[in-house]
Amino acid sequence: MIDIFKGAGLLIYPLGICSILAVFIICERLYALRKGAILPDDLVDAVVQGKPYAGGRHSVLARVLDFASEHKDDPESVKAFARLEINRMERGVPYLEVIYAAAPLIGLTGTVTGLLQVFSQIAPDTGLPDPVAFTKGVALALSATVIGLTIAIPSLVGGGFLQRRVENYAVKIDLLLERVLSRNGKIES
Repeated sequence: MIDIFKGAGLLIYPLGICSILAVFIICERLYALRKGAILPDDLVDAVVQGKPYAGGRHSVLARVLDFASEHKDDPESVKAFARLEINRMERGVPYLEVIYAAAPLIGLTGTVTGLLQVFSQIAPDTGLPDPVAFTKGVALALSATVIGLTIAIPSLVGGGFLQRRVENYAVKIDLLLERVLSRNGKIES
């Protein structure tokens, strides 16, 4: 196992940074995008039933509802504030796209440099490499690509999952906001 990391050479450091960032972003966003922090059931029920809002004071929906109650006469600014909150929910997710694109390329760079080292050790007089050293060198060179792909695949899956979760929340917030804004319009009429 240690040989795999040694095979990546100096590129293990950027790969390690990519790995740590991906794990941090995925874990942090999973925690931040839990249902209770975005759309608490008590607030959703209150909006759907047209009751006064109570509970869930630190959620995304609560911030949108508070802004809507302060700006009843300006539905466009309320919608803009809701879009801003949705944008805040996406924080960090685009970096996963960078990681899943960059990690395999960094790994491929490690593989190419490793293969260059392996092929440079071919004996000039015979033109043949030492078979044992050659196969071990190729295996170590390919380890950088394996590490890069091992980082990229969870980043791709995590990024897609988190993006879909944000999109689902955005649709629900839009629907609930339309209900609040239509109710505000009826009160003023």
